[in-house]
Amino acid sequence: MDYVAHSHRHGMTLFNAEEPFASLWTEVVTAIESISEEEIAARFESSSRVSKSLSAIINTLLHERLVVLGWADESPIFADASYLTGDKGRFRLDFAKDVVSVEVAFNHGEAAAWNLLKPVLASELNHVQKAIQTQAGIIITATEEMKAAGGFDSAVGTYEKYVNYLRPLSNVLTVPLAVVGLKAPRRFRVVHLAEGTKKIGHVEWIEL
Repeated sequence: MDYVAHSHRHGMTLFNAEEPFASLWTEVVTAIESISEEEIAARFESSSRVSKSLSAIINTLLHERLVVLGWADESPIFADASYLTGDKGRFRLDFAKDVVSVEVAFNHGEAAAWNLLKPVLASELNHVQKAIQTQAGIIITATEEMKAAGGFDSAVGTYEKYVNYLRPLSNVLTVPLAVVGLKAPRRFRVVHLAEGTKKIGHVEWIEL
């Protein structure tokens, strides 16, 4: 997959030049770049036919690649038991390794501010006992073009929305961040076809 990246508080300077941030960044972007359009389309078409968008497949493919590199999935931010269960994992990171947090954010746009804040909670000191201490974060989301071509729900928050949030939240988002926007596939798009009472996503190949 192709992507664009936006830097907050010198996040990309850190990820491009300083260790261990640079090595961890390389692991994440290599995982993204290694996912081909053919693999996405094949996995999407072979999945249970309830999916409307590529979000679950991309999540799965990223998970498969990052976990084998030692990234912890569903990593709790706090050690306090009252923050470990329920509330749909609100105080958990999608992935974490050493000093870097990763959030894969294909959910509702209303969650954008919270998704940006989670790497801050993981990196800053807190009155609640911490389970992890990172120093920077990566937010992976869909660009507007991916949202359209990938069959995403209209309410999904996009890369452009996340980038737009950074400026008003700059005093709150106190740690270096990189917001990564996944670009749309060039060779196919997802179309929604009616199957019974539901609309299901299907791959439609594009002639180049």
